[in-house]
Amino acid sequence: MLSRIFGKKTVEPAPVRIDNNELDTRALKPLMEQKAPVSKDPKDLTGAWTMERVTTVFPSAQRALFQKYHVGGCSSCGFQPTDTLSTVALNHGLDVNEVIDHIQKSQEMEKDLEITPKETAELLKQGRIKLLDVRSPEEYAITNVAGSVLVDQAVAQEIMQTWSKDTPIVTMCHHGMRSLDAAAYLRGHGFVNAKSMCGGIDAWAEQIDSSLARY
Repeated sequence: MLSRIFGKKTVEPAPVRIDNNELDTRALKPLMEQKAPVSKDPKDLTGAWTMERVTTVFPSAQRALFQKYHVGGCSSCGFQPTDTLSTVALNHGLDVNEVIDHIQKSQEMEKDLEITPKETAELLKQGRIKLLDVRSPEEYAITNVAGSVLVDQAVAQEIMQTWSKDTPIVTMCHHGMRSLDAAAYLRGHGFVNAKSMCGGIDAWAEQIDSSLARY
C-alpha cells in the first residue's frame, strides 16, 4: 500500500571511492550543466517554436498567418498557444519553411498596412478613401469621425460582394489594433488598398480634432 502511495523505493547507487583526495562532482553535475537559452531572436525562428513564443516575438504573426493562409481566424482554423509552428503548418497542409519565411517578413509587411491620422484626414478631405469604423455601435455613439462609416453586418456584406477590390479603404478603431485585424482581413480577401489608421480614433482626437470625446 505504501509503495502505491509513495512509489517504490529506489536503490541508491553505491558511492564511488575517491582516491587521491579527488572531489566526486557527480552530485553537482545537474547544476553544472548549462541549459540552452530560449532564443527570442527573430532570425532563430524554427518549427519547434510554440505559437505563444511566435506571437510574442512576432506581434504581427497572427494577422500574417490569417491574411495569407486563413490560419487562426476562427475556431476551426485556430491553434493553441502550446502548439508548435510545425504542428500548425502540418494541420493546415503547409510547408513549415514557407510559413517561417512569411512570418519573418510579416513585420515589414505590416508597416505597409498602416497609415497616420494626418494622412487619413487629408485623404478623407479629398474624398479619396472610404473610412470604415470597426468599433461597436456603442463606441461609435460616444464619438466618431465625420464621414466615417460604421461597419455592421450589412455593410460588411456590401463591401465583400459589391465593392471594387482596388477601393482605397482605411479602417479605424479605438487604438488601432482591431483596425489592423480588419485591414489584414480585407487584404486577405483581395482588397489591395486597405490600410489601418494607427492609433485609432484616440490618436485622431489628439492629433486632428481635439473636440472629439475621448474614452
